[in-house]
Amino acid sequence: MRTLLALLPIAGLLAACTGGTGTEKSTSVATPPPVSTSESAKKLVSVATSDTIWNGVAVSDNDRIFVLFPHNEGHPGTRIGELKNGKVTPYPSRAWNAWTKEGDPAKQAFVRTNSLRFGPDGLLWIVDTGTPKSDAPPITDGPKLLAFDIAKNQLVKSIPLDKYVKRKSFVDDLRFHGDMIYVTDAGAPGLILLNQKTGVGRRLLDGDTTTTARRPMYGEGKKMVKPDGSDVALHADQMEVSPDGKYYYFQTAAGPMYRVETKYLDDPKISSADLAKQVTYFFNSPTCGGTTIDAAGNIYVADANEKRILKVTPDAKSSVLVQDPRLVWADALWIDHAGNLWIPVPQMNRTAGFQKGVETVAFPVHLSKMPIGAQPFRD
Repeated sequence: MRTLLALLPIAGLLAACTGGTGTEKSTSVATPPPVSTSESAKKLVSVATSDTIWNGVAVSDNDRIFVLFPHNEGHPGTRIGELKNGKVTPYPSRAWNAWTKEGDPAKQAFVRTNSLRFGPDGLLWIVDTGTPKSDAPPITDGPKLLAFDIAKNQLVKSIPLDKYVKRKSFVDDLRFHGDMIYVTDAGAPGLILLNQKTGVGRRLLDGDTTTTARRPMYGEGKKMVKPDGSDVALHADQMEVSPDGKYYYFQTAAGPMYRVETKYLDDPKISSADLAKQVTYFFNSPTCGGTTIDAAGNIYVADANEKRILKVTPDAKSSVLVQDPRLVWADALWIDHAGNLWIPVPQMNRTAGFQKGVETVAFPVHLSKMPIGAQPFRD
């Protein structure tokens, strides 16, 4: 793996776009109007590049940069790394990143990671799907949540997910609310809820229309198709918790976005059917690589089709934060303590698994950032 530092110039502007609240639950494809390269694109800075696809980033308050490599095709290599002076070091050690095949011990190893973020406890949390490659079932001891103390570079929490996953599960991402951890399942549509205090967990909204992909996914104007000719479908995927803790926002990768009050989601007695009645439509999001939320409750949505990032206010008004030809599938976003938006750009829609088996990724892939003047929220 090689990484290079590169810098680009700086300036900014917002432009209006579509979207909003309502009761519609359409399965039609979101087709926002085209927007030319925004003036704000001058603020984009390329921090580093890689010849291996990365799709996640988390930056600590003391400016340590951690990146995630998904290895969707199951190739061996670093899953979680720390970026130092433009070069990636396996984190927390090479041993954690040395898993290669089913049968290798998985409890103290990354099988296939898909998300990383700093939690409200200051720990670096990592989601391990436990699946050797795309569309493969989770292996024993594979699916788990891991939390590392970056001061000591040591694992301090491990939450196995074996009893909550299904054969088609692809545990995708996580967010926090009090003692609760919310996990999306993009493979077997549903949500996994875990109470850290009691240790009790369960699945909700299994197969619900709000957690099940019902739209085709589009990247750069092309429908995303698997090597076998079937449409790419990522079920419950992106999610955020509002800074006041009232709302949980969630969506499939192709949208739309829904929300539900956390008081219902956290109720240990509520049934999926009753919870579904409390879910409301929020925003007509397009095919999305990733999201983040700031301390004011604005949600940033990476529009994979239009190469842009939308800023969605708490009342579902949207604008274009930035649009640029270089933003080929901006993925999991991150806001650091200095108000910079970090943007991994993995060109995921150009990978073989999403393009009929033909890869057209133009390496290297980039990790970019831009100042947006927002305060972070660590849910």
